[in-house]
Amino acid sequence: MLFLLVAVFFWRCNGQQVEEPTEPDGRDIFLLIGQSNMAGRAEIEEQDKDSLQHVFLFTGVAGREWEKAANPLNRYSTVRKELSMQKLGPGYTFAKKISGAYPGREFGLVVNARGGTAISEWMPGKGLYNEAVKTAKQAMQQGRIRGILWHQGESDVSRSEAYLEDLVILVQTLRTDLGAGSIPFVAGQLSEDRPQRAALNKILLQLPGRLNNCGIALSEGTATIDSTHFDTRSQRLMGERYGEEMIRLLGK
Repeated sequence: MLFLLVAVFFWRCNGQQVEEPTEPDGRDIFLLIGQSNMAGRAEIEEQDKDSLQHVFLFTGVAGREWEKAANPLNRYSTVRKELSMQKLGPGYTFAKKISGAYPGREFGLVVNARGGTAISEWMPGKGLYNEAVKTAKQAMQQGRIRGILWHQGESDVSRSEAYLEDLVILVQTLRTDLGAGSIPFVAGQLSEDRPQRAALNKILLQLPGRLNNCGIALSEGTATIDSTHFDTRSQRLMGERYGEEMIRLLGK
């Protein structure tokens, strides 16, 4: 240690610049993953069509990796279904909430959701997990990962008791593989237009007690277009709730 201090002093005294470690630029990146409600199935109305200020969407396209974020946000997902199915998800109002809370910052969204998928398909080592991590790491070449949003579970209602254990493993492994410490992770509750989803929603509430820096975006007061997919108003509401939880966790 003494040798290093002397060496640094010597270099500075000789008028030479000591090279400091370089950091990626100041873009704060959020990873949005899950199934169809994260991908977005609600209609995009006029108020949802503006591009977002200071918010950029990761395209994964060489030479133009980022563009101003505008709906549908899941269009560059490497695992999505047909482009025509990608509509309004929670990411739009989430980004509005975050950017409004931290003026002067620049944000990036990596949205990599796929409808109709079970949590087993998102577990470490599986294709959807690998794609999410790969895409996030590509985006992280120009910023830092600050949080993860998760909305999934409609395909796992019949196995709600086992769901929490899988989710804990997923969160822990994502944090490790992204080299992101204990970054905030926010999971969204499901619509209870079908009452059988209530059990899984209660299970989700246990996540913050199992892992630090986790939050839940509640689905109370939401409605759906088909008993599964949130309608436009509800997607906006869920996005705001994701934002509120993320801001609360980032405040820690």
